[in-house]
Amino acid sequence: MTLVEIEIPNSSNIIIELNEKTSPNTVEQFISNLPFSLTLNVWGEEIYTSESPIDVSEENAKSPVSINDVAYWPSGKAICLFFGPTPIGKKGDITPASPVNVIGKIISPDKSILNIADGAQATFRLKS
Repeated sequence: MTLVEIEIPNSSNIIIELNEKTSPNTVEQFISNLPFSLTLNVWGEEIYTSESPIDVSEENAKSPVSINDVAYWPSGKAICLFFGPTPIGKKGDITPASPVNVIGKIISPDKSILNIADGAQATFRLKS
């Protein structure tokens, strides 16, 4: 079990747990690039990042995803945190812009973080 902390200044940190089984190559590249800092954007109840240092193609990619999934979006080289529905999903579905490689789950906090995340700089690092 690998925990990653996403540090957002003046806010609660987001804690995610990586799952090496779902997309092992993606998770390996994610970990090997830590720490890195990216800008956060909000789309519906999804937080996605600016272009990350990760560069892998689709690996067990899927759409829709489940609540609290953390994924890598190959098309935009972005990290995505799914707290709930996106603007393009059918009612009750959490639909990314295109299929994503699921790499883990959000442990905390709840989706109230969406209120402050848009435009924030965040640093991703292994949780000590």
